[in-house]
Amino acid sequence: MDLELIKTNIILVTNKTIEWATSPQFYAQCGMIVLAVAVAYLLSTILIKYIPLLKNEPKPGKLYSLRKSIFQVNDLLFPLFSILSLGISIELSKLLIQHSWLVLVAQSLTVVIMLYVFIAHFIKKQLVKSLIKWVIMPIALLQVFGWLDDVTSFLDTIDMQLGNSSISLYDLARVAILGLFLFWLGRVSSNVGQQIIRNQEDLEISTREVFAKLFEVTVFVVIFILLLQVMGINLTALAVFGGALGVGLGLGLQAIASNFISGIIILLDRSITVGDYIELEDGRTGIIRELKMRSTILETFDGKDIMVPNEQFITTNFVNWTHKNKKQRYPIEFSVAYDTDLDLLFKVVREVVSSHPKVLSGDDLPIEERPDAEIQSFGDSGINILVEFWIEGIDDGKNRIGGDLLHMIWNALKENNIEIPYPQREVKILNS
Repeated sequence: MDLELIKTNIILVTNKTIEWATSPQFYAQCGMIVLAVAVAYLLSTILIKYIPLLKNEPKPGKLYSLRKSIFQVNDLLFPLFSILSLGISIELSKLLIQHSWLVLVAQSLTVVIMLYVFIAHFIKKQLVKSLIKWVIMPIALLQVFGWLDDVTSFLDTIDMQLGNSSISLYDLARVAILGLFLFWLGRVSSNVGQQIIRNQEDLEISTREVFAKLFEVTVFVVIFILLLQVMGINLTALAVFGGALGVGLGLGLQAIASNFISGIIILLDRSITVGDYIELEDGRTGIIRELKMRSTILETFDGKDIMVPNEQFITTNFVNWTHKNKKQRYPIEFSVAYDTDLDLLFKVVREVVSSHPKVLSGDDLPIEERPDAEIQSFGDSGINILVEFWIEGIDDGKNRIGGDLLHMIWNALKENNIEIPYPQREVKILNS
């Protein structure tokens, strides 16, 4: 008896499906879907053809990351236009044939496809990919089959009381999902905005850094306010929160607040900027690679990063080697024998040092910036010679020329039979 009932139901469902699949309403919806997809394909093709940023893959250069992101959008144009055109088809289908379920399913599936394309091209972090795959995609599938309202209603019934407020599982899930999305969107917007600001070459580097950091702070303040709105928190409560934050800054966050304010002062007074070579009070050195609101990153020539709190640049001494003048003077010291022809020595050494391509030389330079050799002092074993020269930058990293000059001077001394003396001592033996 049960088997006969199952067979009967299967036959009824099959007949109903065949009847629906051969109805004019089904063919009409299929035609609307095909037409919507064709219109979407046509629009996306036209845009890609006539917009250079979408047509040609960008080459490395100014705003390369932004141009590359815009170019990758061309893969999203077709599904995006399909969603829009299918949305119009849904309204037309309701108006003309009073049926739109098939078109609605097609639109929902297109949304799923666009999410997959978006993940493949724009999402690099595994955590965000997992969030979209395991949270956003199931929501989209629930929407496809029309179960989303039922699921949200069920989650809304699971709640708990916190004082006078009632918080449901749906509220927690909504805040968590929207919060993660908002902060991810804020991070992306902040990075893109800062890159655009830093590429404005008509502004000074320090000015660009000020605007970039202010933009970053503004973006996350806006995101924080939007999240409070999503959570349903009255913004007037921020007055109480602001007072509590002030107490917290006065007690436990003094160092953070000090570094934050010091960062603003540094950016405004322009005492240091990106690219400066800094020597700290403890002897550590490096080139400023990035100025942050809390700390400054010094990159050393041996590939290490030094995180320096901004307060240290306000309260301690440091040496800025290249802030106003990139040219630096360096010495080389060596000794020669007492019987050396010093006039010949000075001529040879000046010519050798001037021949190095990175040493500043020439009659157009002031006399104090030309390569020079002179007597430094008279030693126990020989005459101590001092050689001074100027270069554009720091004698390290890509400008490591001190070793080259020593080698060149050594070869020149050998060619001219000039002796570098060994330590000498005179010993007298008494009562032999």
